[in-house]
Amino acid sequence: MTHALPVGVPTGMWLGGKQIEPEDRARFPVLDPATGEILAEVVDAEAADGLQALDLAVAAQSDWAATAPRVRSEILRTAFDLVVERAETFARVISLEMGKPLAEARGEVTYGAEFLRWFAEEAVRIGGRTTSSPSGSGRILVTKEPVGPVLAITPWNFPLAMATRKIGPALAAGCPIIVKPAAETPLTMLLLGRVFADAGLPDGLLSILPTTDAAALTGPLLADPRLRKVTFTGSTGVGKLLVRQSADNLQRTSMELGGNAPFLVFADADLDAAVDGAMAAKMRNGGEACTAANRFLVAREIADEFTDRLTTRMSALRCGHGLDAGTDVGPLITDRQRARVDRLVTDAVGRGARLRTGGRIPGGPGSFYPPTVLDRVPADAPILREEIFGPVATVTTFDDEDEAITSANDTEYGLVAYLFTRDLDRAIRVSSALNAGMVGVNRGVVSDVAAPFGGVKSSGFGREGAVEGIEEYLDVKYIAV
Repeated sequence: MTHALPVGVPTGMWLGGKQIEPEDRARFPVLDPATGEILAEVVDAEAADGLQALDLAVAAQSDWAATAPRVRSEILRTAFDLVVERAETFARVISLEMGKPLAEARGEVTYGAEFLRWFAEEAVRIGGRTTSSPSGSGRILVTKEPVGPVLAITPWNFPLAMATRKIGPALAAGCPIIVKPAAETPLTMLLLGRVFADAGLPDGLLSILPTTDAAALTGPLLADPRLRKVTFTGSTGVGKLLVRQSADNLQRTSMELGGNAPFLVFADADLDAAVDGAMAAKMRNGGEACTAANRFLVAREIADEFTDRLTTRMSALRCGHGLDAGTDVGPLITDRQRARVDRLVTDAVGRGARLRTGGRIPGGPGSFYPPTVLDRVPADAPILREEIFGPVATVTTFDDEDEAITSANDTEYGLVAYLFTRDLDRAIRVSSALNAGMVGVNRGVVSDVAAPFGGVKSSGFGREGAVEGIEEYLDVKYIAV
């Protein structure tokens, strides 16, 4: 299969719904991480572009807020239909600029499109309430109103889905939105901009600004009191910085940050299901997911068998270009990310961990790293503390339920946790004890458009998806009658 970018993918920024591609503007290359070759060169947005986008958003805000919910809904539904219609183009672009296998890219398109359909439906269900004052002195009327212009900062690992689950609820709620996509994967977002233009979204409501200098672009926006909301998916360090920057203007914030997910396998677990779940939780997106299982905590009496089975499955995976037939695992996003993963693995082995498979950078082009399994990992290894973001599974053991819970919660993060057991009482008891915003019981994937996605502790706050997702873009107003 050819590795060429589909014809006609936009390379200019979108300002208020219009494609802008100034000839005198600097551009930056977008690379194929499987080959290192340049796919395209994209306009590099500047601070002035961000402020112009905010001007357009502010000008469009009141009319969009006053637009009938059904009209907003139909535009989002049309956008959903267009993404589905153009699914193969989206999937190829995702695979080329991010590296994931085409089958996984197709899955992301299906998942990402669903946020547009879901929030098209939620747009017409924004409610309020009315009650009598307990004193009998009047009526209490509670309404929901759009929070105002939004800045969304999206990551490279799911370049479509992480965008639609922010754009969808913002537009559904009546908010204009400015999107700063990751510099590694701007092409998918720019292609989505065309979808909204073709869907009939009014001018001013959606700007997409790729840039190599995120701080220069977002800093002036956060300093502007007209911006009323910031939503971010990415590292905890950057999330903390954005929260600090948002404090001066008390902008609403939603932060979907890092993870260090534990995967607990109890002695009574169905081992076939547990290994299948482990592969899904670890290898979805090649491990480059905040929901990826980082720490496999396994009951001592079954640890050897679980690790043997996991090693066999991981060893059988084939690395290759995402568009090539037979590829199971694509490259990591950059050589820098690969080097970081390799350092964590090398350090763990140096501390006494046993390397069961993988663990060595291959020769040749591309940012490839082999699926890797480590067991007997010592408790002081940084690989148990840091988010790996790569195809590396670490296995440690526990002797009883209390130790399992203590080990699982021994992290600053709290995004997701997984557990496998046949005991329903244990499943409920352990789920309640785990410090995580999401828990998968006997399943290795928890993401669902109809479920609230988000974490606790250093994994952030706020929720995306479900009925909770649109609430992040709404203010509550109380009217005394």
